[in-house]
Amino acid sequence: MSIEQVASQLRMTVRSVANLESDDWTSLGAPVFVRGQLRSYSRLLGVDIEPYIEQAPVAAVAPSTLVSHAHTPGYQRLAEQIGRRAIYVAITAAIAVPVWLGTRSHFGNGDLAVQSLDVPATIEQAESASPEQAAPRRTPLVASIASLPAAPQAAGALTITFNGDSWVEILAADNQRVLERGLLTAGQQRSYAPGEVGRIKLGNVNAVEVKRGGAIVDLEPFSRANVARFTLSSDGSLAPVAN
Repeated sequence: MSIEQVASQLRMTVRSVANLESDDWTSLGAPVFVRGQLRSYSRLLGVDIEPYIEQAPVAAVAPSTLVSHAHTPGYQRLAEQIGRRAIYVAITAAIAVPVWLGTRSHFGNGDLAVQSLDVPATIEQAESASPEQAAPRRTPLVASIASLPAAPQAAGALTITFNGDSWVEILAADNQRVLERGLLTAGQQRSYAPGEVGRIKLGNVNAVEVKRGGAIVDLEPFSRANVARFTLSSDGSLAPVAN
């Protein structure tokens, strides 16, 4: 067989086969590769070369030495370290300085005098002055914590309070425009001025409270199967639905 035929069957380069035959193994790489190529060649030729491999100077083939060509000078490494630290300091300053400027105004007012709101300063000055110079004592103002009275509802105003879920349909005075339609949940409330509402339908009447002018309205005359239907006149009076 020619060298080209051997290289084709072993799937090796022609140069590698020629180097094997000429014992030029130093260019074939590490010893483990040389032994593998020799065994493949021997199996192709039907020759037992195991004893020869043990005696052959294959071990003399040394692996390639890796040499780093990217040498970094010491001053460059030092400059990189200083640059990283400078970036860290700049980021820290960018965060800390705005926070300090924003809080300085709160901590810089510690020297302001604190005066009592119950006794005005003019009263203390009047007490220390002579009776001829003393000013008449002023009664301090004390704020009351009592809640303000509720604003009176307009006469005839309608208020609907939902103590439970209820489906509602509320039409305007013209009985055409829908003011409210849908399911309202417990805790919700709706209020309408006199003459604003024309027709109302309330589901789950037992969970609904209706007031007109602040007085509770009895929905029993307008209810059927736990659904109330009634109309409101222009003066706010209630009437059952005709149909």
